Amino acid sequence: MDLNSASTIVLRVLTQATSQDTAVLKPAEEQLKQWETQPGFYSVLLNIFTNHTLDVNVRWLAVLYFKNGIDRYWRRVAPHALSEEEKSTLRAGLITNFNEPVNQIATQISVLIAKVARVDCPRQWPELIPTLLESVKVQDDLRQHRALLTFYHVTKTLASKRLAADRKLFYDLASGIYGFACSLWNHHTDTFLQQVSTGNEAAAINSLERTLLSLKVLRKLTVHGFVEPHRSVEVMGFLHAVFERLKQFLECSRNVRRENVCRDRLEKTIILFTKVLLDFLDQHPFSFTPLIQRSLEFAVSYVFTEAGEGVVFERFIVQCMNLIKMIVKNYAYKPSKNIEDSSPETLEAHKIKTAFFTYPTLMEICRRLVTHYFLLTEEELAMWEEDPEGFTVEETGGDSWKYSLRPCTEVLFIDIFHEYNQTLTPVLLEMVHSLQGKINKDNKHNFLFIFVFLPSTVYNAVGLAAYELFDSVDFDQWFKNQLLAELQVSHSRYKPIRRRVIWLIGQWISVKFKSDMRPMLYEAIRNLLQDQDLVFSLNHCLPVDDFEFRTDQFLPYLESMFTLLFQLLQEVTECDTKMHVLHVLSCVIERVNMQIRPYVGCLVQYLPLLWKQSEEHNMLRCAILTTLIHLVQGLGADSKNLYPFLLPVIQLSTDVSQPPHVYLLEDGLELWLVTLENSPCLTPELLRIFQNMSALLELSSENLKNCFKIINGYIFLSSSEFLQMYATDLCRSFCELLKDITIEGQVQVLKVVVENVLKVNPVLGPQMFQPLLPSVFRGILDGERYPMVMSTYLGVMGRVLLQNTSFFSLLLSQMACELGQELDQLLGNMIEMWVDRMDNITQPERRKLSALALLSLLPSVNSVIQDKFCGIINISVEGLHDVMTEDPETGTYKDCMLMSHFEEPKVTEDEEPPTEQDKRKKMLALKDPVHTVSLQQFIYEKLKAQQELLGEQGFHALMETVDTEIVAQLQEFLQGF
Repeated sequence: MDLNSASTIVLRVLTQATSQDTAVLKPAEEQLKQWETQPGFYSVLLNIFTNHTLDVNVRWLAVLYFKNGIDRYWRRVAPHALSEEEKSTLRAGLITNFNEPVNQIATQISVLIAKVARVDCPRQWPELIPTLLESVKVQDDLRQHRALLTFYHVTKTLASKRLAADRKLFYDLASGIYGFACSLWNHHTDTFLQQVSTGNEAAAINSLERTLLSLKVLRKLTVHGFVEPHRSVEVMGFLHAVFERLKQFLECSRNVRRENVCRDRLEKTIILFTKVLLDFLDQHPFSFTPLIQRSLEFAVSYVFTEAGEGVVFERFIVQCMNLIKMIVKNYAYKPSKNIEDSSPETLEAHKIKTAFFTYPTLMEICRRLVTHYFLLTEEELAMWEEDPEGFTVEETGGDSWKYSLRPCTEVLFIDIFHEYNQTLTPVLLEMVHSLQGKINKDNKHNFLFIFVFLPSTVYNAVGLAAYELFDSVDFDQWFKNQLLAELQVSHSRYKPIRRRVIWLIGQWISVKFKSDMRPMLYEAIRNLLQDQDLVFSLNHCLPVDDFEFRTDQFLPYLESMFTLLFQLLQEVTECDTKMHVLHVLSCVIERVNMQIRPYVGCLVQYLPLLWKQSEEHNMLRCAILTTLIHLVQGLGADSKNLYPFLLPVIQLSTDVSQPPHVYLLEDGLELWLVTLENSPCLTPELLRIFQNMSALLELSSENLKNCFKIINGYIFLSSSEFLQMYATDLCRSFCELLKDITIEGQVQVLKVVVENVLKVNPVLGPQMFQPLLPSVFRGILDGERYPMVMSTYLGVMGRVLLQNTSFFSLLLSQMACELGQELDQLLGNMIEMWVDRMDNITQPERRKLSALALLSLLPSVNSVIQDKFCGIINISVEGLHDVMTEDPETGTYKDCMLMSHFEEPKVTEDEEPPTEQDKRKKMLALKDPVHTVSLQQFIYEKLKAQQELLGEQGFHALMETVDTEIVAQLQEFLQGF
């Protein structure tokens, strides 16, 4: 591409590409795309975006195309890679002048220079760093800033490289320029502080920007530029200087008004100082050891003493607390239980920590956290009064920055209390004891602090430390003697206390709370559910999803609780709140199961509306799906009445062509499964949604197990209708799955056949899944090496042989033809392998099935079967040992797997009632030979028939092939026949 002639053309097309008219825009974009691989195109772009007289939008677009081209075509191995000659010209042009006047374009140029540096620096671009170092020294403000901006982006990019060779290059670079970077930072910092002190605001803002950029460079060099940074005097000198500079900047912020333009940049710089310390601690904990004492003194002084008053701001407090927390929790500073196994560095760090965290220091930190940082301010209280739902959502996980300090203080409290619980437990307990008996709603003097805010913060602390206080707090007595009374105080000013007591109980309910206290709690919660300001705090308190829950205790409150919760679900507006309420409702339904049926009518009518309203909120729809799962389980067969709403929901949630499936699929499959399990009959609509299954099986994801369970559900529900419509597609999907699936997956596919299709429909099943059976046959002949797979193979073949002899004969003929063997030879090989691998089968049902299947080959005059007679008898006797139990009174044996009639199981209130599918399985078992045929009787009849066929002498000769001990055991089992 000739630069002189091409520049005008490219400039015109770039101008068109900035147009708002798509008729102009689209052709221009296509043309630019075609030019991306043309030699000289990026040189033209460089000339355009460095020409400051051109339109800013055109220059901006030129920079973006240049930057994207670096990603695609700069590396030597890339298709259509730029020539080395052009790249050399471009590199030189990029660092000729650092005088870009537009900030946004200057940032993009710095980024694209860094992208080139990532590939070429220092080997192909050795002049880059020296040029930048010289340029940051110039007196021209614009050039100096742009060079410093580029220096930062280049350093940031090179620091991010992770290959060993690249790390070595960056170490060399860091050690070579670190001293210069420090002096540059000190210069700009001193300049800024001097200009602030003289009131030169405009100059101070410029200097502060350079201070910030040079500090960003130092952060990358310090954290990523040294293997053992504590051995570098310059590095440790800089880190110690950070504390002094932080103090200077904090004092400086005291004198800068919050509305001042400089204030925002000043706070960002202060935060960056703390990030340097946090990053260094994270990457080099042992190198940080000399800084532990100073870091703790600094952070604790500003956050937990009067030193920070008037200078600290929220983000700075958060960073200081994070610094304390990282030091307290750091595993590198925790000695092993056996001190001799700990490194000297660990012991030294632990010694410094222990010396700092004395009893007075820990007590002051604890008290300040509880009585100062945990406080619910009057502003927050007003916000809660105005919008209790919005306040609760924000406090329990909202994104608003306003509440970011609270979770940080709570995490710090938990970590410190866990680390020093023996010291802090008495401190916290003393605070609790000081509150006991203080229920005074009429005291006007300092009421909010003494009777509202302070107890609320102490209760917060006790809730957070619940597990640590397990042995120190008699929560049952505290609940009965004080907390329950506080829940019953109805005075409007007492709402914050009741709200915190509710939360506190929720924290302790799974830690230490006697079961017989729960009715009192249910009564209190029922009353609170009618308080609009408090109801939003109840979601985590209703104790229905823990191990101690007893249905009989909850039933007297079920109707009123469920009604109030449903009213709440309708009234709330926040998506998060609706999800929490749905979770509680789901837990209630799950716990009480069938006993929920009289009360769910209103919820059933409301859920379709909520589903429609939540079209843009997939997480809320997940909560609705979970509720529906428990609702279907609670309603049982009556859930059929929900099908007009339920089935379209399942259809949408499990359709992989619909975008929401990404969020809804797992819960949608679970709902589909429980719907089948509880369905009394197969409806056309329920059958139709199985069309989604083929695509689901193709995904081969972690949801395959549930897909197989759903297929099983259809087979149990109505095998004939289901198989007639979907057997062909299903067989095709199974054949594809078996090609590239795990061993467990293969077993799952075959189980669908062995335990369900062949069992439910032994006549049609083998024919419909015929393509699967040759591989099963071959697997048996080849002696499949995985016992689990071999067991499944034998189960499949056992079903076919026992329940569809004619199809087995056809399959045997087919395999003999494919393998080029005689029928008898093939049958003999199969029986031999079956007998040899019988130990692979561990389930008693399958072992009995194998015995019945092989015995079904008798009586026979076939020499091959007679040759394997000994093995067949051996398996049969093993089967008898598996299934026969001796009656101690009569001394006779009976088959323990026999089932004569269906009995409705007796269910206690703690047990889940049987689903419709459980009943179908029971009925199916009454037709299964494994459960209807006595193995003892079957052996006797088969041997008798063989004896009649061969005659006494022939049969005697055949029995002599069996081991005498096996014969003796057989005779014992057959006594009485």
